[in-house]
Amino acid sequence: MIRFALTLAASLALSSAAMAQTTSAPPRPVLKAEATVTGDLVRIGDLVENAGMIAGEPIFRAPDLGMSGTVPAAAVVEAVRAHALIGLDTAGLTDVKVTRAARMIPASAVEDEVSRALAEQYQLGAAKDITINFDRAVRAMYVSPSAIGEPRVSRLIYDARSGRFDADIELPTGAASRGTLRLGGRAVATLEVVVLAHAVERGAVLRDADIDIERRPRAEVGRDAITDRDRVVGLAARESLQAGRLVRSIDLMRPEIVQRNETVTLVYEIPGIMLTVRGKATEGGAQGDVISVLNEQSKRLIQGVVVAPGRVAIGMGSPRLAANLPQFGETRSSTPVR
Repeated sequence: MIRFALTLAASLALSSAAMAQTTSAPPRPVLKAEATVTGDLVRIGDLVENAGMIAGEPIFRAPDLGMSGTVPAAAVVEAVRAHALIGLDTAGLTDVKVTRAARMIPASAVEDEVSRALAEQYQLGAAKDITINFDRAVRAMYVSPSAIGEPRVSRLIYDARSGRFDADIELPTGAASRGTLRLGGRAVATLEVVVLAHAVERGAVLRDADIDIERRPRAEVGRDAITDRDRVVGLAARESLQAGRLVRSIDLMRPEIVQRNETVTLVYEIPGIMLTVRGKATEGGAQGDVISVLNEQSKRLIQGVVVAPGRVAIGMGSPRLAANLPQFGETRSSTPVR
C-alpha cells in the first residue's frame, strides 16, 4: 500500500512538471504569407508571427511607397537566424508578399490645382474650362499615410501670348512636412462646342447622333458658335458641312418642307371661303417662310407663306393676287371650295 502511494505521488509530480513545461513553452514562430509596412524598413515582426522580443529588429528595406514586392521564404529564414530565431515554421510558403502602405495623390489632383490657380490669378475663366498640357507626363504619386493636406501651387508664372506656364506645387510628404514638384506646360482656356460627327448634305435635318461635343480653344470659337446640342437637333444644314466642323448659327436653318420645283397646293382662305389651285414652287422654304410659287393656270408668280408640307397660303396682300384669283376657276361664295 505504501509502495502504491509513493508510485502515485511520483506519477502526479512528473505529470505536473510536464504540464508546467508545456504551459510555459512560447508559441512557435510562423512565417506570414503577406505583410504591410508603414516605414522604410521591414522588421522581423512584420514577417513572423510570435517573433517575441526580436520583433522590432529590421532585416530588409521596404518597397517604395505604394509598391509591393516579394521576399523568398529562405531569405527570411536566413535573416532571422542571425537574431537567434531558430525553428521558424515556413508553413509551406516559398515567398512572402510585402506592401508599403501609402496615400495616393492622383495626377488629376495636380492638374486641377494648376487650373484653379490659373483661373484665380490670371482670369482665364472657370477652372473646369482650362485645358492643361504638361511638358512631361504627370503620374499618380504616393506619399506617407500620415501626410496631411492636398497639392498646392506655391509659385505660378503664365504668359498669355504663348500660353506657357511654370509652377511649383507643394505636396504633403509627412505629418508636418511638404515636398515641392516643379512643372511646366501650356494652358488654354477652352469652351465646349457642338461639332459634326460626320459630313452632312445641304438640307439634312440634324439628329442627336449627327453631332458631338468637343472642347475647342475659346479664342478660336467666336461668338456665334453653338454650345448647346439642343439648339442644333431638329434644324437643317444650310449647306453641305464637313465632319468635325464647329457648328455655327449661320450654318443652320429650319427644315424645308417645300422643295424647289415641287408641286404644291396654293390656298386662299377667308371666313366662309377657301379656294385652292395647283402651283409649282420656284424656291424651297421652311414653315413660315415666304416663297414664290408659279400658278400653273395663269403662269404667273404668286408669293405665299409655307404652312405645311406641299401647302402654301396666300392672302389679299400677295402681289398680283387680285389678278390671279379669277384664274382659280372658282366663283366667290360663302361655300368653302376644296
